[in-house]
Amino acid sequence: MSATGRGASARSASADREIVIARVIDAPRELVFEAFTEVRHLSRWWGPEGFSTTTQSFEFRVGGEWEFVMHGPDGTDYTEFISWTEIAPPERIALLHGESRDDPNAFESLLTFDAEGSATRIEMRTVFPTKELRDEAVEKYHAIEGGRQTLGNLAAYVTEVAQKGAEG
Repeated sequence: MSATGRGASARSASADREIVIARVIDAPRELVFEAFTEVRHLSRWWGPEGFSTTTQSFEFRVGGEWEFVMHGPDGTDYTEFISWTEIAPPERIALLHGESRDDPNAFESLLTFDAEGSATRIEMRTVFPTKELRDEAVEKYHAIEGGRQTLGNLAAYVTEVAQKGAEG
C-alpha cells in the first residue's frame, strides 16, 4: 500500500528532519500510555541509560507543561521543557520538547501506542525545525541511541509493573 494524500507529502517533506524509533513492549497499551501520563511513572524510567530525572512541575493536559532536569551519568544537568499539544488516550500523545518554553530549536514529537495482542507497539516520531538540528541531535547528543535506550527503560519498567499487577 502506498502513502498518498496530504499526510504522505507532509511526511516526505520532513523526512530529512525526523527521527523515528519504535519498539514492541510486552505490556498492555493502557499501561504503556499511563507510564507517560503520571509523573510517578516518568521519574522511574525517563531518559537514556544512566540518566535520572527530577521534575520541577508537571501538568498532563493539552497546553500543560512538564519542566524537568535530566541528570547525566557524568554529572551534567540538562534543563528540559515539554508542552503537551495533543492527548488522545490511549492512542496518541503529541508534544513540543526543548530546553525552555521559548526555545527556538524545540522539536515536535508524536507518540503512538498500538495494541498488538497483549503487547503494545510504541512509535516515537520526532521532527526537528531543520535538518541541521536533527543532525546535531544525532551526532552530538546521540538522539537515536538515546531514544532506543529510553524506550528500553520504558519497556523494562512497564513489564515489571505488569508482572507485579498479575502477581498481586
